[in-house]
Amino acid sequence: MDMTFTGRGVQVTDEIRSLAEQKLAPLGRMEPRATTLDLEVINEHHPRLDGLKRVEAALRIPRKTFRAHAEADDVSTAIDRVRAKLERQLRDHHGKKKAAQTKGALGYAQAAAPDIDAE
Repeated sequence: MDMTFTGRGVQVTDEIRSLAEQKLAPLGRMEPRATTLDLEVINEHHPRLDGLKRVEAALRIPRKTFRAHAEADDVSTAIDRVRAKLERQLRDHHGKKKAAQTKGALGYAQAAAPDIDAE
């Protein structure tokens, strides 16, 4: 899984890069088809001395893109929140896939088949 980092108003340091790679690596194990993860770190200009840090992420798999964003006082907390949101979206996506596979004519035919061995 390729990770790209972008900073708006914030310099993306090696520390932020390694922290994000460490915390977001489990997403690649949850969804092995994931191709890229785009991470954008933004310094929000709120009326505070340091301001809030906003992290936006886009996880791409074939035919689907999962997006999440979070704000926090520091980048580490924002990355944690983004990871939690992306994990939830992946779990929901996997649940939908399994439910769609159980539907179909074969499932209904087995349920509607009469009991012939009753003789």
